[in-house]
Amino acid sequence: MPAPRDYNDEIRDTVDHQYAYGFDFDVMHPFMLRSFEPFFRCGSLLELGSFKGDFTRRLMAHFSDITCVEASADAIEVARARVGDRVRLVRGTFEEVALDRQFDNIVLTHVLEHLDDPVKVLRRISQEWLSASGRLFLVCPNANAASRQIAVKMGLISHNAAVTPGEAQHGHRCTYSLDTLERDAVAGGLRVVHRSGVFFKALANFQWDRLLKTDIIAKEYLEGCYQLGHHYPDLCSSILLVCEPGARHA
Repeated sequence: MPAPRDYNDEIRDTVDHQYAYGFDFDVMHPFMLRSFEPFFRCGSLLELGSFKGDFTRRLMAHFSDITCVEASADAIEVARARVGDRVRLVRGTFEEVALDRQFDNIVLTHVLEHLDDPVKVLRRISQEWLSASGRLFLVCPNANAASRQIAVKMGLISHNAAVTPGEAQHGHRCTYSLDTLERDAVAGGLRVVHRSGVFFKALANFQWDRLLKTDIIAKEYLEGCYQLGHHYPDLCSSILLVCEPGARHA
Protein backbone atom coordinates (compact mmCIF):
# COMPACT_ATOMS: atom_id res chain seq x y z
CA MET A 1 0.00 0.00 0.00
CA PRO A 2 1.53 3.37 -1.00
CA ALA A 3 2.46 5.81 1.76
CA PRO A 4 0.00 8.68 2.34
CA ARG A 5 0.89 11.82 0.41
CA ASP A 6 2.02 14.94 2.24
CA TYR A 7 0.57 17.74 0.11
CA ASN A 8 2.19 20.44 2.23
CA ASP A 9 5.60 18.90 1.66
CA GLU A 10 5.05 18.51 -2.07
CA ILE A 11 4.61 22.26 -2.61
CA ARG A 12 7.89 23.17 -0.91
CA ASP A 13 10.84 24.19 -3.08
CA THR A 14 13.78 21.80 -3.16
CA VAL A 15 17.48 22.51 -3.59
CA ASP A 16 17.39 22.16 -7.38
CA HIS A 17 13.74 22.57 -8.32
CA GLN A 18 11.07 25.14 -7.46
CA TYR A 19 7.42 24.18 -7.23
CA ALA A 20 6.56 27.31 -9.23
CA TYR A 21 8.71 29.92 -10.97
CA GLY A 22 8.34 33.59 -11.74
CA PHE A 23 7.96 32.51 -15.36
CA ASP A 24 4.80 30.60 -14.37
CA PHE A 25 3.24 33.55 -12.56
CA ASP A 26 4.33 36.42 -14.79
CA VAL A 27 4.32 34.85 -18.26
CA MET A 28 2.32 31.62 -18.34
CA HIS A 29 -0.61 32.71 -16.18
CA PRO A 30 -1.54 35.72 -18.34
CA PHE A 31 -1.18 33.73 -21.55
CA MET A 32 -3.17 30.78 -20.18
CA LEU A 33 -5.98 33.10 -19.19
CA ARG A 34 -5.87 34.73 -22.61
CA SER A 35 -6.14 31.28 -24.20
CA PHE A 36 -9.19 30.47 -22.05
CA GLU A 37 -11.13 33.71 -22.50
CA PRO A 38 -12.75 33.01 -25.90
CA PHE A 39 -14.19 29.75 -24.54
CA PHE A 40 -15.45 30.85 -21.11
CA ARG A 41 -19.11 30.25 -20.29
CA CYS A 42 -21.08 32.78 -18.29
CA GLY A 43 -21.78 31.73 -14.72
CA SER A 44 -19.81 29.86 -12.09
CA LEU A 45 -16.24 28.59 -11.99
CA LEU A 46 -14.51 25.76 -10.12
CA GLU A 47 -10.73 25.85 -9.84
CA LEU A 48 -9.27 22.47 -8.97
CA GLY A 49 -5.82 22.90 -7.44
CA SER A 50 -5.67 26.60 -6.61
CA PHE A 51 -2.26 26.46 -4.85
CA LYS A 52 -1.76 29.84 -3.13
CA GLY A 53 -4.36 31.74 -5.13
CA ASP A 54 -2.15 33.40 -7.76
CA PHE A 55 -4.21 32.24 -10.75
CA THR A 56 -7.40 32.53 -8.69
CA ARG A 57 -6.87 36.27 -8.38
CA ARG A 58 -6.68 36.57 -12.16
CA LEU A 59 -9.90 34.56 -12.52
CA MET A 60 -11.65 36.92 -10.08
CA ALA A 61 -11.59 39.61 -12.76
CA HIS A 62 -13.86 37.39 -14.89
CA PHE A 63 -16.06 35.56 -12.39
CA SER A 64 -17.87 36.51 -9.20
CA ASP A 65 -18.90 32.94 -8.32
CA ILE A 66 -15.67 30.96 -7.73
CA THR A 67 -15.07 27.78 -5.73
CA CYS A 68 -11.54 26.43 -5.24
CA VAL A 69 -10.48 22.96 -4.08
CA GLU A 70 -6.92 22.53 -2.78
CA ALA A 71 -5.34 19.60 -0.92
CA SER A 72 -2.58 21.55 0.86
CA ALA A 73 -3.60 23.22 4.12
CA ASP A 74 -0.58 25.53 3.88
CA ALA A 75 -1.55 26.68 0.41
CA ILE A 76 -5.18 27.21 1.42
CA GLU A 77 -4.07 29.45 4.30
CA VAL A 78 -2.06 31.68 1.97
CA ALA A 79 -4.85 31.74 -0.62
CA ARG A 80 -7.43 32.75 1.98
CA ALA A 81 -5.32 35.74 2.97
CA ARG A 82 -5.10 36.77 -0.67
CA VAL A 83 -8.69 36.32 -1.87
CA GLY A 84 -10.65 36.87 1.34
CA ASP A 85 -14.32 35.94 1.31
CA ARG A 86 -14.79 36.56 -2.42
CA VAL A 87 -13.91 32.93 -3.17
CA ARG A 88 -15.18 29.72 -1.55
CA LEU A 89 -12.11 27.69 -0.55
CA VAL A 90 -12.50 23.97 0.10
CA ARG A 91 -9.70 21.80 1.43
CA GLY A 92 -9.73 18.25 0.11
CA THR A 93 -8.48 15.85 -2.52
CA PHE A 94 -10.28 15.64 -5.84
CA GLU A 95 -10.80 11.93 -5.34
CA GLU A 96 -12.75 12.42 -2.10
CA VAL A 97 -14.09 15.99 -1.89
CA ALA A 98 -17.87 16.39 -1.87
CA LEU A 99 -19.22 19.36 -3.84
CA ASP A 100 -22.92 20.19 -3.71
CA ARG A 101 -23.35 21.73 -7.15
CA GLN A 102 -22.26 21.81 -10.78
CA PHE A 103 -20.22 24.51 -12.50
CA ASP A 104 -20.26 26.26 -15.85
CA ASN A 105 -16.46 26.43 -16.03
CA ILE A 106 -13.84 24.17 -14.44
CA VAL A 107 -10.13 25.03 -14.51
CA LEU A 108 -7.47 22.37 -13.98
CA THR A 109 -4.04 23.88 -14.69
CA HIS A 110 -0.77 22.03 -14.08
CA VAL A 111 -2.53 19.61 -11.73
CA LEU A 112 -3.52 16.46 -13.65
CA GLU A 113 0.09 15.27 -13.81
CA HIS A 114 0.12 15.19 -9.98
CA LEU A 115 -2.79 12.76 -9.64
CA ASP A 116 -2.50 9.08 -8.84
CA ASP A 117 -5.63 8.29 -10.88
CA PRO A 118 -6.20 11.14 -13.34
CA VAL A 119 -8.94 9.36 -15.31
CA LYS A 120 -10.96 8.84 -12.12
CA VAL A 121 -10.84 12.58 -11.40
CA LEU A 122 -11.69 13.48 -14.99
CA ARG A 123 -14.67 11.15 -14.75
CA ARG A 124 -15.85 12.94 -11.59
CA ILE A 125 -15.51 16.25 -13.42
CA SER A 126 -17.50 14.98 -16.40
CA GLN A 127 -20.25 13.19 -14.49
CA GLU A 128 -20.58 15.18 -11.25
CA TRP A 129 -19.22 18.72 -11.43
CA LEU A 130 -19.45 19.99 -14.99
CA SER A 131 -22.83 21.40 -15.99
CA ALA A 132 -24.47 20.05 -19.15
CA SER A 133 -23.29 23.12 -21.11
CA GLY A 134 -20.09 23.64 -19.11
CA ARG A 135 -16.48 23.55 -20.20
CA LEU A 136 -13.31 22.15 -18.66
CA PHE A 137 -10.04 24.04 -19.23
CA LEU A 138 -7.27 21.46 -18.90
CA VAL A 139 -3.60 22.51 -19.02
CA CYS A 140 -0.49 20.40 -18.34
CA PRO A 141 3.26 20.81 -18.78
CA ASN A 142 4.25 19.44 -22.18
CA ALA A 143 6.59 16.45 -22.49
CA ASN A 144 7.53 17.58 -26.01
CA ALA A 145 8.28 21.22 -25.19
CA ALA A 146 11.35 22.37 -27.09
CA SER A 147 13.13 23.10 -23.80
CA ARG A 148 12.50 19.55 -22.62
CA GLN A 149 13.65 17.99 -25.87
CA ILE A 150 16.84 20.05 -25.63
CA ALA A 151 17.34 18.71 -22.09
CA VAL A 152 17.07 15.16 -23.46
CA LYS A 153 19.72 15.90 -26.13
CA MET A 154 21.94 17.37 -23.40
CA GLY A 155 21.64 14.15 -21.41
CA LEU A 156 19.89 15.87 -18.49
CA ILE A 157 16.79 13.68 -18.71
CA SER A 158 16.35 10.26 -20.29
CA HIS A 159 13.34 10.90 -22.54
CA ASN A 160 10.69 13.52 -23.22
CA ALA A 161 8.04 12.07 -20.90
CA ALA A 162 10.41 11.28 -18.03
CA VAL A 163 9.46 12.39 -14.52
CA THR A 164 12.60 13.98 -13.12
CA PRO A 165 13.59 13.53 -9.46
CA GLY A 166 12.68 17.17 -8.76
CA GLU A 167 9.27 16.73 -10.37
CA ALA A 168 8.68 13.53 -8.42
CA GLN A 169 9.41 15.35 -5.16
CA HIS A 170 6.71 17.83 -6.09
CA GLY A 171 4.19 15.08 -6.66
CA HIS A 172 4.37 14.58 -10.42
CA ARG A 173 3.22 11.14 -11.51
CA CYS A 174 3.57 11.51 -15.29
CA THR A 175 4.42 14.00 -18.03
CA TYR A 176 1.74 14.48 -20.66
CA SER A 177 1.91 15.13 -24.38
CA LEU A 178 -1.07 16.16 -26.48
CA ASP A 179 -1.95 12.59 -27.44
CA THR A 180 -1.80 11.12 -23.94
CA LEU A 181 -3.65 14.09 -22.45
CA GLU A 182 -6.47 13.69 -24.95
CA ARG A 183 -6.47 9.92 -24.34
CA ASP A 184 -7.13 10.46 -20.63
CA ALA A 185 -9.71 13.19 -21.23
CA VAL A 186 -11.71 10.90 -23.51
CA ALA A 187 -11.34 7.99 -21.08
CA GLY A 188 -12.76 10.29 -18.42
CA GLY A 189 -15.93 10.81 -20.43
CA LEU A 190 -15.08 14.21 -21.90
CA ARG A 191 -15.35 15.53 -25.45
CA VAL A 192 -12.43 17.65 -26.66
CA VAL A 193 -13.63 20.74 -28.55
CA HIS A 194 -10.33 22.64 -28.78
CA ARG A 195 -6.66 21.74 -28.44
CA SER A 196 -3.63 24.02 -28.52
CA GLY A 197 -0.31 24.90 -26.95
CA VAL A 198 0.54 27.82 -24.69
CA PHE A 199 3.81 29.66 -25.37
CA PHE A 200 6.63 28.32 -27.54
CA LYS A 201 9.46 27.61 -25.10
CA ALA A 202 13.08 26.69 -25.76
CA LEU A 203 14.55 27.60 -22.35
CA ALA A 204 14.10 26.07 -18.91
CA ASN A 205 12.04 27.90 -16.29
CA PHE A 206 15.07 28.90 -14.22
CA GLN A 207 16.68 30.37 -17.35
CA TRP A 208 13.54 32.36 -18.06
CA ASP A 209 13.50 33.68 -14.50
CA ARG A 210 17.02 35.06 -14.96
CA LEU A 211 16.23 36.60 -18.34
CA LEU A 212 13.05 38.26 -17.13
CA LYS A 213 15.12 40.27 -14.64
CA THR A 214 17.01 41.87 -17.54
CA ASP A 215 16.02 44.04 -20.50
CA ILE A 216 16.90 41.27 -22.97
CA ILE A 217 13.31 40.01 -23.25
CA ALA A 218 10.82 42.56 -24.57
CA LYS A 219 7.04 42.17 -24.29
CA GLU A 220 6.99 41.88 -28.10
CA TYR A 221 9.21 38.80 -27.86
CA LEU A 222 6.86 37.21 -25.32
CA GLU A 223 3.93 37.95 -27.61
CA GLY A 224 5.83 36.34 -30.49
CA CYS A 225 6.38 33.16 -28.46
CA TYR A 226 2.69 33.06 -27.59
CA GLN A 227 1.63 33.50 -31.21
CA LEU A 228 4.18 30.97 -32.47
CA GLY A 229 2.75 28.46 -30.02
CA HIS A 230 -0.48 28.42 -32.02
CA HIS A 231 1.50 27.13 -35.00
CA TYR A 232 3.63 24.65 -33.04
CA PRO A 233 1.54 23.45 -30.07
CA ASP A 234 3.67 20.34 -29.65
CA LEU A 235 6.71 22.50 -28.85
CA CYS A 236 4.99 24.71 -26.28
CA SER A 237 5.64 25.01 -22.57
CA SER A 238 2.12 23.77 -21.81
CA ILE A 239 -0.60 21.96 -23.70
CA LEU A 240 -4.27 22.94 -23.50
CA LEU A 241 -7.55 21.11 -24.03
CA VAL A 242 -11.00 22.67 -23.81
CA CYS A 243 -13.50 19.90 -23.08
CA GLU A 244 -17.26 19.50 -22.76
CA PRO A 245 -19.19 16.65 -21.17
CA GLY A 246 -19.49 13.50 -23.23
CA ALA A 247 -22.48 11.19 -23.02
CA ARG A 248 -23.87 11.15 -19.49
CA HIS A 249 -24.20 7.73 -17.89
CA ALA A 250 -26.74 6.80 -15.25
